Amino acid sequence: MPVNGATTRGVPVAQLLRPVARTLPWWTLAAGGGLGLLLAAAPRLTGDGASGGSVPTALRAAALAFALGAAFWLDDPARHTTAAVPARRALRHGLRLALLAPVAALWWTAALLLVPQPVRPPVAGITVEAATALALALTGAACAVHRGDGTRPGPAVAGFLLVTAVLSPLLCPEDWALFVAPGDERWPAAHDRWAVLLGVVLVAGAACLTEPLRRHRLRRLRSPSGT
Repeated sequence: MPVNGATTRGVPVAQLLRPVARTLPWWTLAAGGGLGLLLAAAPRLTGDGASGGSVPTALRAAALAFALGAAFWLDDPARHTTAAVPARRALRHGLRLALLAPVAALWWTAALLLVPQPVRPPVAGITVEAATALALALTGAACAVHRGDGTRPGPAVAGFLLVTAVLSPLLCPEDWALFVAPGDERWPAAHDRWAVLLGVVLVAGAACLTEPLRRHRLRRLRSPSGT
């Protein structure tokens, strides 16, 4: 009988929240988030916030630090055990993302508030950049889980994200620059590209939340005992 209105194959969604929350790597998110807040506050702490020149870089570094912590969000040492439960992968991962969303929103708000308002970059644009970094981390983890059998994709995804963040400003053509200063005339065009990139990453991430077709077929062939 449905409980709280939402069920999946007879399992109430509300009953899944607590066990899912217990398996989440909160410590990696706390480490990345803590480092990110320190980076966001660096211009204020060092006295460079008055000019505002280092603020965009500090916020981008803060967003990257949080994304690196979130790259471990889909790590699950018990994945091969939980794969046999009635809840599908899309729901299990969806619950993890639902628990992350308010934390990420509160963290980013705190990071922005650490920057003096007069030198704060346009909030919409810099937020799109931060959201893209976070989406890249989560999509990378989802794709690694979707295509492989590993239980801890986080380290590889974090390494890839860090290398990408370092190389992107160096390899990106001048006409397609993504990391521009707030006063630069290319700011609107750059953030149009950021928005497109974010959309593409979200679509790819959604596709990776499904069960691989081959495994789904094998699961249907198994008996109720799992053999």
